[in-house]
Amino acid sequence: MTEIGYLLPTRESVMEGRPEATPLVALAERAEALGYDSVWIGDSVISRPRHDPITLLAAAAARTKRVLLGTAVLLPALRNPVVLAHQVATLDRIAEGRVILGVGIASDVPSIRAEFEAVGVPFEKRVGRLLEGLALARALWSGEPVTWTGRWRLTDAVLGPTPHRPGGPPLWLGGAVPATIDRVGRFFDGWFPNSPGAALFADYWRKMKAAAAAHGRNPGALTGAVYMTFVVDDDQAKADATIDRFLARYYGQPADVIRKRQPSYAGPLAGARAAIAAYVAAGASHIILRFAGDHERHLDLFAGIAHTL
Repeated sequence: MTEIGYLLPTRESVMEGRPEATPLVALAERAEALGYDSVWIGDSVISRPRHDPITLLAAAAARTKRVLLGTAVLLPALRNPVVLAHQVATLDRIAEGRVILGVGIASDVPSIRAEFEAVGVPFEKRVGRLLEGLALARALWSGEPVTWTGRWRLTDAVLGPTPHRPGGPPLWLGGAVPATIDRVGRFFDGWFPNSPGAALFADYWRKMKAAAAAHGRNPGALTGAVYMTFVVDDDQAKADATIDRFLARYYGQPADVIRKRQPSYAGPLAGARAAIAAYVAAGASHIILRFAGDHERHLDLFAGIAHTL
């Protein structure tokens, strides 16, 4: 069964001068009531200013009961992993085991480099910090004393509380560079990109499962997910204009550049269904939807779409 998630518009609300958190939490409640499987929040400190995902997910966790709650995607390298492990464990307790940690290494663009510099983290060290930091977090989530010698040093450190879910939440890695294949196969619980087309997704997904088997892991335990942007409108020209304005403003780059790089769709609902179905056929079992505006209407339109795929 395909699962459908919804990305809360935290970045958009800040961009539009509406930073209030209550309407965002209300959207999470609406998504749950409509039958969506998950609710997601993106991450950025100053590159693309928005609400802190851990904090806002805690609010959503307190107001929902069923939906999974995830980050799309968190940049762990920006954070001390001991503090992050503590925050995530507490969030998972509030959510009673519903947390998924989508993570990424961050794109190499000037604004993100500046963000790393602002928090005092070397951009060139971000991959090593992500991998070691998450390994340390997983060790702390065990509840056993942890002694660690590396970028961070701990001696018989014990974290409390541990996450509600034994061993901590699933870790899904974003990105679609070739190195992602082995990283997912070796270390992560799922793959969560926002860049390849369906054909490349299928190719990478096959290789990731083979890599997992080569590392002695169960390929069937991995989750394939994808993050897509949608505008549904029967007027094709209007739909294209809407998504183009949204992407250009959001990323500060020409929309045609972003549309070539990220899965997106503008047009009638039937075409949106076909776009999702292509990724499902390629191996994705969890589809996260980002809407370029008009969230209540889009939530209603896509409610139950998984049953039609």
